Amino acid sequence: MAMDAAEIERMIKEALPDALIEIRDLAGDGDHYAATVTSAAFRGKSRVQQHQMVYGALGGRMGGVLHALALTTVAPQD
Repeated sequence: MAMDAAEIERMIKEALPDALIEIRDLAGDGDHYAATVTSAAFRGKSRVQQHQMVYGALGGRMGGVLHALALTTVAPQD
């Protein structure tokens, strides 16, 4: 079963309430998405740590219900 973009956004927002999230369905199949997530919580974190935070928010759905997510994370500039 595919995961829809609204569900992905909801889960990320639960973990990172300040996040600005842009999600695109790359293949139109609900399995291949690209997401840009901007959050102050990423400040001082490595890119790997930032991605781990987002994947953690998705509760283990990566590789299962959510087949692929091309992820870009950004810490906002003050």
